[in-house]
Amino acid sequence: MEKAVVLYPTPPIGHLRAMVELGKVILAHQPSLSVHVLIATPPYQADATAPYIAAISSAIPAITFHRLPEITLPPSSNVANHEELTFEVLHHNNPYIHEALVSISNKYKIQALVMDFFISVAFQVATELNIRPYYFYTGAAGSLAFFLYLPTLHKQTTKSFKDMDLLVDIPGVPPIPAKDMVKPLLDRSQKAYEFFFDCSITTPKSAGIITNTFEALEPRVVKAISDGLCVPDAPTAPLYCVGPLIASVDEKKTRDASGGRVAECLTWLDSQPSKSVVLLCFGSLGLFSKEQLREIATGLERSGQRFLWVVRNPPSGHLGVAITEQQEPDLNVLLPEGFLERTKDRGLVVKSWAPQVAVLNHDSVGGFVTHCGWNSVLESVTAGVPMVAWPLYAEQRFNRVLLVEEMKIALPMVESENGFVNLDEIEKRVRELMESKEGMLIREQITAMKEAAKAAWGEGGSSRVALAKLVESWMHA
Repeated sequence: MEKAVVLYPTPPIGHLRAMVELGKVILAHQPSLSVHVLIATPPYQADATAPYIAAISSAIPAITFHRLPEITLPPSSNVANHEELTFEVLHHNNPYIHEALVSISNKYKIQALVMDFFISVAFQVATELNIRPYYFYTGAAGSLAFFLYLPTLHKQTTKSFKDMDLLVDIPGVPPIPAKDMVKPLLDRSQKAYEFFFDCSITTPKSAGIITNTFEALEPRVVKAISDGLCVPDAPTAPLYCVGPLIASVDEKKTRDASGGRVAECLTWLDSQPSKSVVLLCFGSLGLFSKEQLREIATGLERSGQRFLWVVRNPPSGHLGVAITEQQEPDLNVLLPEGFLERTKDRGLVVKSWAPQVAVLNHDSVGGFVTHCGWNSVLESVTAGVPMVAWPLYAEQRFNRVLLVEEMKIALPMVESENGFVNLDEIEKRVRELMESKEGMLIREQITAMKEAAKAAWGEGGSSRVALAKLVESWMHA
């Protein structure tokens, strides 16, 4: 019977894309394996991933997608954040996961179920069906260390992170301010905390933890996790660092619904000097208020730097992220009067989306103001573009500490107590990145990491060796 690996990502595009990239490298290493991806319909932007899935299905028929039935949450589901919404859907999906795995196992011998870190609930299904459970953590090894160490931290206090004014010690990473912990875990009375806590307990018990990072980027914390320091009272599953896994430029084009946006961005960049442009782009969910957009505009204008800025409409719902379909923004309404005209010779403002990988790899781009989502960080590292770290949600404030203090590949954007960033800070950081000695040191460090990322996937490289070890364990099980 042909052997198969089943991949089960959480719904958002960033997680799906990372999991598909994992499927691609598995197939490249072992073409005889059959790769199946279970698709949970997201509780928001339900059709957002359809063009991407269609493009992958067409380009790589060896990856088979199985769309699970749509989940309708009960009206009483009162969620505090989009992570809770995702957890609720995944919890209700378990019966369908069981059916899908049984169906696939009628034709294939399933060697592993590789679940996104969020999906601790499916661990039980894998165990019941005697399928080895693995976790794929799509973030930094540094934030993985926090999750693995969470049960230990939980025992040390009855307080929530939001109520602490101190630095938290986690093996392998710099001391992290309590307020910079993963956003949905700041309040231990919230349901999201309970969900993540369950994940933290289940993950070390799996057959293995796969991460989208590479050893040279996070050597200290990779060693701490591998040495068992993050789970001090029990064994830790083997760690496989197989990053950086990022989508290719061509696949990014599948998201260009307008048809001309890729050409618009790249043609404009062709006319700019080498390493002169700062990209400002904030992920698939990141949104700013109208007041913050105007502050960014004024800060950019005053900085005197060239820029390519992706602007989206301000949030409309209470969750503050782009979980509903976004209308194209009216730039004349959102931005200061005359801004577009005054900056037209050195700036390009793009509505809603830009081909980020292609832009970062363009010779004209010399800096990146990012929300610190891990996919974006890896895209910046592999392109050798230094960053300004401006976190918005999830584990991004935690990532900022890693990028600035541990990896030294970013400058921090510093917000006020209420999260607002004023124009002086924006002007200062953009200039600093492009013109200062600190910016130059960060550029040198990320250039070295770009080479290290290549080496990780080269002959005998750490990520290639880790993947080979993982896949061989499946083939001989």
